[in-house]
Amino acid sequence: MLVIVSGNLSTAGVEQTLKDFWVSRPRRPHEGRKVAGVAAGIAERYQIDPVIVRVAFVAMALCNGAGILIYLLGWLFLPQEGDETSAAEALVGRGRSSTPAPLTVLLGLAVLPASGLFVDGGFTMVGGLLLSVGAIYALHRGRGALNRPAPSPEVNPVDPADAQTTRVTPPAWDPLGAAPFAWDLPEPTPTTPPVPVTPARPRRKSRVGGATFGLALVVLAGSMVAAGYSDWFTAPHVIGLVVATLGLGMLVGAFRGGGGKGLMGLVVPLSVAGVVMTTVDFPEWSESDRYGDVSVRPTAVVDVRQKYDSNIGTVDVDLTGLPASGTVKTAVEIGLGEARVIVPENADVVAVCHADMGAVTCLDKRADGKGPTERVTDNGADGEGGLKIELDVKAGMGEVVVSRG
Repeated sequence: MLVIVSGNLSTAGVEQTLKDFWVSRPRRPHEGRKVAGVAAGIAERYQIDPVIVRVAFVAMALCNGAGILIYLLGWLFLPQEGDETSAAEALVGRGRSSTPAPLTVLLGLAVLPASGLFVDGGFTMVGGLLLSVGAIYALHRGRGALNRPAPSPEVNPVDPADAQTTRVTPPAWDPLGAAPFAWDLPEPTPTTPPVPVTPARPRRKSRVGGATFGLALVVLAGSMVAAGYSDWFTAPHVIGLVVATLGLGMLVGAFRGGGGKGLMGLVVPLSVAGVVMTTVDFPEWSESDRYGDVSVRPTAVVDVRQKYDSNIGTVDVDLTGLPASGTVKTAVEIGLGEARVIVPENADVVAVCHADMGAVTCLDKRADGKGPTERVTDNGADGEGGLKIELDVKAGMGEVVVSRG
């Protein structure tokens, strides 16, 4: 069995560090867990804030699911508290685990799609995996000597024959055995002078938080510039890069005594927004370069564009200034925010209103929740005839409103 003491762990080689990680790997606790206890076990083993570990998993999950894959592997290969071995090892007969075998098989099957074999994880998935493995390696190299699990006591049974021949030796202070009553007394405990306690020096305020925030701003600015040259730098990808930068800074701060915890107020809302953006089908993220509000009021049919869109904000299209005859066809799209269209009172309107997540009000019809869609054909108060308007109004996450004015 490999044992590396605290004095040598920081200078251990890569192979020794990885072997020692496996020998002293975290155990998934029963208390303080949210799902399987992987994050709680890592935090307990290395004595860091479990919130930081969970945020790191969320940040890695934005890298095309790399965090999900790492979590599943931890569930399979980190033993649960009180078990002899991990669920994966128990499945092949290498010890006892409280994880049911069917659940272990399901977790193993879940690793396949999470690994990117059936989906195109691309650069983000590979980068997330490398970052995760590097963070685990650095974590064990820097804090592997902390809170090491106690080795199992070795039991050496005594042979009865040996027990019968065991001699009772008098204590050292009575070598001649002149005081038989003292043969059963223990050896006197030597007294040692108390070790003087050196007062701890006050800890300097960590600069990790400020440095990480500045680096995140640089990543954000660089991504926005790069968006003009590559379609990969969409809003969800940029948020993922910023969250990964903040999460890595918090991890470094944990090594240096807790610096960087103030970044939590940024990481949590950005992580939520990133998860939503990766699960919601936002319209034309890579084609639209608009951010912010759009407000137009065309007064001629030829002035109406084929499409009005924005990534984030409000798109407001007022068609009440159009003449009473002619045909208009346009689309209105918003990634995150509100899309509003006002049509004339007497226009003949055919509208399709859709939101991936949110609410739609399409003239006299309303729906909300996940994926609400309404299709309306309305000729207005004067019946069929006059200006004809065909609308396709869509929101990724937000509200769609088509009304008469």
